[in-house]
Amino acid sequence: MKDCYLGVDIGSISTKGVIIDDENNIIASSYIWTEGNPVNSVKKLLEILKEKLDKNYQIKGIGTTGSARKLIGLMLKANIVKNEITAHAIGTLTFYPNIRTILEIGGQDSKIILIKNGIITNYAMNTLCAAGTGSFLSSQAKRLGINVEEFGDYALKSKNPVKIAARCTVFAESDLVHKAQVGYPKEDIIAGLCKSIVLNYLNNVGKGKKITPPIIFQGGVSKNKGVVKYFKEILKEDIIVDENSHLMGAIGIAVLAKKNKNGNTYSLEMKNLKFQTKAFECNHCSNNCELLKIYRNNELVDSWGSKCGKY
Repeated sequence: MKDCYLGVDIGSISTKGVIIDDENNIIASSYIWTEGNPVNSVKKLLEILKEKLDKNYQIKGIGTTGSARKLIGLMLKANIVKNEITAHAIGTLTFYPNIRTILEIGGQDSKIILIKNGIITNYAMNTLCAAGTGSFLSSQAKRLGINVEEFGDYALKSKNPVKIAARCTVFAESDLVHKAQVGYPKEDIIAGLCKSIVLNYLNNVGKGKKITPPIIFQGGVSKNKGVVKYFKEILKEDIIVDENSHLMGAIGIAVLAKKNKNGNTYSLEMKNLKFQTKAFECNHCSNNCELLKIYRNNELVDSWGSKCGKY
């Protein structure tokens, strides 16, 4: 049997899974929607990966990252759980050891990671507003009556992108509606939206950061040709977009799972696993903690939220 390693990146919008071998080759991968239920989406993801994985491979490490990394880490008994900044940096440096700047725009968040000599020197994430993220783009595509996959193609047709105020989702939507109502061509509106996303990112997430080449663009939005175009134009630099840019977090955590393997062999069979969370409020002291108990096949495996340590 050959060894392989699973990385799972569970985000608010999408769930990504990658299986790599000892040489960091991707031997199976999948990208599905989280649909507000990370447990069910991971179960579905594992069924897909199980079908794709050659029977001669055995899973010797599992890593989780993303917003639901701790929860899914318990579910899968992962041997490593790390944040998205670390996972994206490791995944990128595995294939691009000389990279200096990582630009990443996902479903509901965006981040910038600065690297020097293979070490993270600075990073930042977007604040509360989701303007300019994947979910924002999807909602605007629906409003304009086009498929989000066609967004970039429309943007490339434009010769005169309109100005869209994308600093806030509410203002951006009202501005976009106004521009459509007064008769601006659809491709100019879409191009303007793509350009405003780049400007919003650089003025918010990238504020005060020295963006040094080589630069790589990741996350689902990196598949949008219009956004890539305006990053290149505004930064006046070449932008690398890897074919697996949307999977880089999962790749990175899979690499870390390989580095931290503990000799255990893991199963992808989770279809019949009973994994539950139960919330309750503790009134034993003035803290009134909101607690979450986590059960795996009816066995309590962890509890979160206790300030005094009672649970």
